[in-house]
Amino acid sequence: MVVRIRLARFGKRNAPFYNIVVAHARTARNSKPLEVLGTYDPIPKPPRPGDEGGRPWKDIKLDTSRAKYWLGVGAQPSDPAWRLLSMAGLLEPRYRVAQIQEEKAKLEPSAAAETSAAAAKA
Repeated sequence: MVVRIRLARFGKRNAPFYNIVVAHARTARNSKPLEVLGTYDPIPKPPRPGDEGGRPWKDIKLDTSRAKYWLGVGAQPSDPAWRLLSMAGLLEPRYRVAQIQEEKAKLEPSAAAETSAAAAKA
C-alpha cells in the first residue's frame, strides 16, 4: 500500500495547526497516522528580539531522522509536505524560480534562431 507524508490539520477555526504525519494514501486526512514526524504552525510569529532582519517566522518542528527513514523506504510527500521537507533540507525544492527562468531564456533564443534559419532557406 502506498504511504504518504502529509499534513493533518488541527487547531481552531482561523487558527490552523498541522501535524506532519506518515499515513496510508487512501485514509482520511485526520485519521490515525502510522507515525507523527513533527508539527507546523503556519501563523507567523513576531520577530525574535535581537533579530536584525526583523522578519516574522513560522514554527516547523521535524524529526529529521524519521523523515529520512520514511523517504528512504518510499513514502511519497504531498506538495505542502514536500515544501516543508525542502525547507528542512531533506529534499530538493520542486520549483525554483531562477531555474525556470533560465530554462525559459535558453529556449527562447534557440526558437528564434530556428525560425530565422527557416526564413533564410525560403
